[in-house]
Amino acid sequence: MKRSYWLIAVALAVSASAAQAQDGKTLYEANCKKCHGVLGTPPKAIQKKMDKIPTFNAEFLTKVSEDSIVKVLTKGGNSEDMKSFKGKLTTEQMTAVAKYARELAAKPRASGSP
Repeated sequence: MKRSYWLIAVALAVSASAAQAQDGKTLYEANCKKCHGVLGTPPKAIQKKMDKIPTFNAEFLTKVSEDSIVKVLTKGGNSEDMKSFKGKLTTEQMTAVAKYARELAAKPRASGSP
């Protein structure tokens, strides 16, 4: 009987941890939104400062896999502007952010936005 309670407690803890780690939107908003924008379109001031920063639109995301996004989050981008999130986010959290970034391509954008 005690073993059952222990297993249930462990399962609940793991489930809660996994749900928290999978919240890509919250992680994106906390770590990515400043540079990549709410809907994946970088603000104009950031675009001027970092001319190679991508817009997470359908065109870009058809060329980039979730694994590629996780790799950039892990190692950092090709420029000094994009720092690594290794040690700050787990691989599971980075994967959740990558999935959310891919969802941004399906979100409607204001006219004139990429």
